Amino acid sequence: MKDIVFDKIKEILKKDFVLEKPKDKNLAHYATPLAFSLAKELRKSPKLIADELALEFKNSDIFTASPLNGYLNFHLKPEFLDKLATNALNSGKNFAKSKDKKEKILLEYVSANPTGPLHIGHVRGAVYGDTLARVGRYLGYDITTEYYINDAGNQINMLGLSIFITGANKFLNANLDFEENCYKGDYVENLSDEALKEFGKDIFKNKQNVEKLSLWGKDKMLLLIKDNLLKANIKIQNWVSEKSFENELFDTLDCLKKNGGVYEKDGKIWINSSALGDEKDRVIIREDKRPTYLAGDIVYHYNKFKRGYDHYINIWGADHHGYIKRVKSSIHYLGFDENKLEVILAQMVSLLKDGQTFKMSKRAGNFILMSDVLEEIGSDALRFIFITKKCDTALEFDVSELSKEDSSNPIFYINYAHARIHQIFAKSEKKIDDIKEASILNLNDEALNLLFEALTLNEVLEDAFLSRNLQKIPDYLKNIASNFHKFYNENRVLGSENEDALLKVFAVVALCIKTGLSLMGIEAKNIMTKE
Repeated sequence: MKDIVFDKIKEILKKDFVLEKPKDKNLAHYATPLAFSLAKELRKSPKLIADELALEFKNSDIFTASPLNGYLNFHLKPEFLDKLATNALNSGKNFAKSKDKKEKILLEYVSANPTGPLHIGHVRGAVYGDTLARVGRYLGYDITTEYYINDAGNQINMLGLSIFITGANKFLNANLDFEENCYKGDYVENLSDEALKEFGKDIFKNKQNVEKLSLWGKDKMLLLIKDNLLKANIKIQNWVSEKSFENELFDTLDCLKKNGGVYEKDGKIWINSSALGDEKDRVIIREDKRPTYLAGDIVYHYNKFKRGYDHYINIWGADHHGYIKRVKSSIHYLGFDENKLEVILAQMVSLLKDGQTFKMSKRAGNFILMSDVLEEIGSDALRFIFITKKCDTALEFDVSELSKEDSSNPIFYINYAHARIHQIFAKSEKKIDDIKEASILNLNDEALNLLFEALTLNEVLEDAFLSRNLQKIPDYLKNIASNFHKFYNENRVLGSENEDALLKVFAVVALCIKTGLSLMGIEAKNIMTKE
């Protein structure tokens, strides 16, 4: 809709301009401050310029133009809104969808070490990444999602050792001490129980079996991680192993050397990241020739960039802030444009229940498990709440608030609007096909403004995706649900002379809510039932 309006205005003005959306829809649906930027050039007051520009639009078939204090305001005509409403209802699942764009994006997120279950710290990036991918694809971007499995470091060996010690102590009455970095929690004991069933007690008799248990345990954890994600309606396309890139280390080092990105000192190989804004240079190969954690990431990004995407997005935890410069430095020294890598940092989450800190799980070793939160509030509420604030700001919420059946619970309030519209249609005994050609020309401004707001979904999605501020989607849905409830409570619909026209408006509102929730990974409810 906005593109159509913009193109029509530009066709007449033949100038570059900014098109804004005023908060007061009764004042205007769109407005431009163009007159202010032309004032100096034309040596006239903005008010006079706006008055003159308004005359250029007197024959427009989609809006009326009116000047106000130097602004040029555009109010969409009911005939134009009516046509858009009919098109929206005919488009169905493609409502507010954009045409295909030519940008290919590789989006990497979650990438938690496969050494334990996903905890609440992983959820924010998981939900944000999945929603970003859904919205981006809907807007026409070619997005591939990826999970980078850190399975080449010492952490995998420590998982195997943890399973081995736990099993040996439990089944062989051994008295082995856990090393400092061993993993604890009931999930490790569960793994040892499973290992007993699969391999028998002999697996715990010889420490040489730690490697076997490491690989086996890693695979078990990956299955659990995938299961956790699927329960939150998250499915990642590519699962790539750090270990699979080990043979690419030498080629990566050669490339870095050719471009002057590394040097040797004290028997180690360093990346010259300080020359590109890092606090200091970083070791990538230790004295004993073992690669560091950073080296593995450099190899991985070399592989990523060789795949030829137009843009790369990494979603990392906030504690990785200092890691960005060194990774971008390596991309530069590998001969690629480091500006093609975008890093989004997900801040920490604080979880409460009835005002008290949410109970940590013994199964995880004093973490709040993703599976526990899913069990407590369900996938829909989890996904919704994790998108309600900017990813780079702290998030605190009380899960008990999500059980309330009133406007204080946004997911309930939005779903109630969608279900309420379905109930209204049921009472009217009419279907979408019965009303989609109804004329809305006689509706009042309040009804037309509600329709206008529902038709702006595409603008909201484009803005939310490009700014990476996905919280704009739930904010928009809460606002339109509130406006719908207010309108319905104050106006007679069923049995009124404008019943079909109002049902048409409501149908577009319901389609807007259903589409918006779907892009958040949530299925809109047609019926509200009490638990």
